Amino acid sequence: QQMVEIAKAVSRDARLVIFDEPTASLTRREIAQLFQVIRDLRTRGVAMVFISHHLDEIPEIGDRVTVLRDGQTIQEVPATTPERSLVQLMVGRDITERFPRRAPEPIPNPAPLLSVRGLTEAEHFRDIDLDLYPGEVVGLAGLVGAGRTDLLRAIMGLDRYDAGEIRVEGRPLPRGRISASIDRGIGLVPEDRKDDGLVLEASVAENLGYATLRTTSRFGLVSARAQRAGAQEVSDRMRVRMGPLQQPVSSLSGGNQQKVVLGRWILAHSRILLLDEPTRGVDVGAKVEIYELINDITAAGGTVLLASSELPEVLGMSDRILVMSAGTLTGELPPTATQDQVMDLAVSRLTPSTDTPRTAQHA
Repeated sequence: QQMVEIAKAVSRDARLVIFDEPTASLTRREIAQLFQVIRDLRTRGVAMVFISHHLDEIPEIGDRVTVLRDGQTIQEVPATTPERSLVQLMVGRDITERFPRRAPEPIPNPAPLLSVRGLTEAEHFRDIDLDLYPGEVVGLAGLVGAGRTDLLRAIMGLDRYDAGEIRVEGRPLPRGRISASIDRGIGLVPEDRKDDGLVLEASVAENLGYATLRTTSRFGLVSARAQRAGAQEVSDRMRVRMGPLQQPVSSLSGGNQQKVVLGRWILAHSRILLLDEPTRGVDVGAKVEIYELINDITAAGGTVLLASSELPEVLGMSDRILVMSAGTLTGELPPTATQDQVMDLAVSRLTPSTDTPRTAQHA
């Protein structure tokens, strides 16, 4: 879909083309095709603005870089500027670690917080077995269309599945009941925060409090005071950059919106977090802050299933990595694995007919 939209944009007799995060959902092969299109446009004299948080793409196709921070131009530099210098300009400070994973002390003979056995939904995934243990981040890698998003949605109770079982701390989780998942400590940060994770016209406080409406109510009436207090505490802890809590969440930057979605589950004291592309479309500084929040969750004994298309992120933030291909789990790798090893497993079940997403909606 993204490549079709790009083709439409560049097929017109345009003199200026603006690319806004065009590679966010593309495979490596598709990115290479897009970059060739960009080079062809350059030879035709077309000017281009390329907006991206993937800093490794800039020297490959860029000529010069304008760095923005908090809505203001900070500096214009050559595209050959070292990545670390760009990061410092973007966030206003030096970031020593891009992926600050802090694995907690191992727990002797731990029992899994979440167990999945034989989970199958005929169109998108089949025979999925996995366990998530306290204190760990499990990466979930795979190409677009591999079934990662569909699997996370089924575990959360958003989508029904055909067969299999989900257990939380050894107890069966009812099928297709989001309220049961929330009550049992599961939270989902969806792939598309604007369509699936936020009510854009509602306030920051309301969006933070949606998962705790029942726990802050008496006799069917929600305690506005308790909601405000919880929202203020979490927004301060997560350093959400905003004005008053009552401002519309749509007025926040992408990174701060993502913090609100994640903060909802922290406010609900969720111990099992399902994160679907949690840093897509956010700047480097916000990414590091989200990684630190992941560390806080696992340090407190929670567990995280991290689905991401960014292989450096998966390798840098995971304690172990599961790989999906064409709806099945094809292997488990340590965090010391290479990107090529992950990709070998990610394409292992593909045929020419399965090398595209099976649905337009999910990855």
